[in-house]
Amino acid sequence: MAKLVAKTYGDALFELAVEQQTVYALEEEVQGVLLLLQENVELNKLMNHPKITKEEKNEIIEEIFKGRISDELTGFLHIIVTKDRYNEIANIFEYFIQRVREFKNIGLAYVSSAVELKEEQKAELIRKLLQITKFEQIDVIYTVDQTLIGGMIIRIGDRVIDSSIKTKLHEMSKNLSKLQIN
Repeated sequence: MAKLVAKTYGDALFELAVEQQTVYALEEEVQGVLLLLQENVELNKLMNHPKITKEEKNEIIEEIFKGRISDELTGFLHIIVTKDRYNEIANIFEYFIQRVREFKNIGLAYVSSAVELKEEQKAELIRKLLQITKFEQIDVIYTVDQTLIGGMIIRIGDRVIDSSIKTKLHEMSKNLSKLQIN
């Protein structure tokens, strides 16, 4: 359900930005507001408190954001509060940012490797990822997972490329267990 809410509202905000030709400006504002909300735990507690009315929450939005961000984004925040979706605001904004990245033709890859990759390896990996994807630019988030033993796992969206030794050993083990020795 949460993903559907993020998609629905994120798509609406993205379509508004495209229609008004403010995609880049709105992306910048959304990133700023998202950062502010992530850093301000007290504001989130206040905005999610059940005893504070929607009207009071909308007044808080006005006080904090009016004149500092675009009227479109302020209005969007009011809609989120009015529809009782404030608890999903981070997911909505993250989904919106993902849509803008796609619009800009920028990919995001998550790479887990057994050891830290050298700069040359990272550059070669990015070059290959650009060749096999439709992206003009790709940002990579690297993590080290020693349980992989060797190789790496690459995740781009819902696509996964798993060349880890751990997975290969697991597959070999499954295949060997299927064999019957007479």
